[in-house]
Amino acid sequence: MSCDFLTLAQPGVQKLSPYVPGKPVDELARELSLDPAGIVKLASNENPLGPSDKVLAAIRAELDELTRYPDGNGFTLKAALASRYGVDAAQVTLGNGSNDILELVARAYLAPGLNAVFSDYAFAVYPIATQAVGAQGKIVPARDYGHDLQAMLAAIDDNTRVVFIANPNNPTGTWFGPDALEAFLAKVPESVLVVLDEAYIEYAEGDELPDGLDYLARYPNLLVSRTFSKAYGLASLRVGYAISSPAIADVLNRVRQPFNVNSLALAAACAALADVDYLAESRRLNDVGMQQLEEGLRALGLSWIPSKGNFIAVDFGRDTAAINQALLREGVIVRPMAGYRMPNFLRVSIGLPRENTRFLEALAKVLSA
Repeated sequence: MSCDFLTLAQPGVQKLSPYVPGKPVDELARELSLDPAGIVKLASNENPLGPSDKVLAAIRAELDELTRYPDGNGFTLKAALASRYGVDAAQVTLGNGSNDILELVARAYLAPGLNAVFSDYAFAVYPIATQAVGAQGKIVPARDYGHDLQAMLAAIDDNTRVVFIANPNNPTGTWFGPDALEAFLAKVPESVLVVLDEAYIEYAEGDELPDGLDYLARYPNLLVSRTFSKAYGLASLRVGYAISSPAIADVLNRVRQPFNVNSLALAAACAALADVDYLAESRRLNDVGMQQLEEGLRALGLSWIPSKGNFIAVDFGRDTAAINQALLREGVIVRPMAGYRMPNFLRVSIGLPRENTRFLEALAKVLSA
């Protein structure tokens, strides 16, 4: 006798589709019998620099303690973050990547009968986390592929508990400035938690984007979420964090899994945070790579959405499924966007100069075929 366990799951979970990450290099190599060494992956917004020497040294120093549980409170990393950003350690919540932070927020503040507001063309985890706990996701139409903050304000109702906003936004790379954020926060009801996802904030230059941490003192309903996966180059270790009021951090800590950040990740994040040269080189390489891709795409007659992240969403003016498959056969992995209701786009991460060149050459070949 068999049982349909899908029907036994919560209604919101039944309707979910699993998150689909960028295709791994080894998977493509197996599928198409390609040499993994010849494959270029520009699909997951990873840092192309590789890990810093300081991070590797910190990890090696922790290896003898693998039989021990990590510090469940992450004291040293919290203290380092608090010192760097001028906040109290009680305001810091650590996550298994910033994705974990988003899940903690949903678990703590959302439930059936309540809703979360987020933009169209926003990070896929916002609806996944919302729906998984049985809450309603209110998707607000985007403006020029970015957040329409005024429309998001209008979507808030008595049952809204969370608003997710991202700056820069993934997968489009769009952004909003300090005045727009200030005006938005000033009008959000104090009972609604604003989650400002700043996973790519380290790539911003000067005053182009507001620093969400500057608004925490005035808006106790604000939570700023960040990650070590992008500019700091620790994607495989999964370390993220939130900075909020101590009251919000206390609530998140009640639903946080014990030991959610492992010992190697804690040590690596501390080392990465202190490695200012690596961060500067990450930014420099990204700026150069963005210019290289924009010039190459312009030469191919293509357009794109201006981006403040480490990626660029390219508009082909037609469905890109066949283009994506042809690029895969060339050994180049980029990110299809049909799952974001943007079937005419491919998202391309900024790679090393030779990787960017390889992508542009492969794309030219595919488009001319």
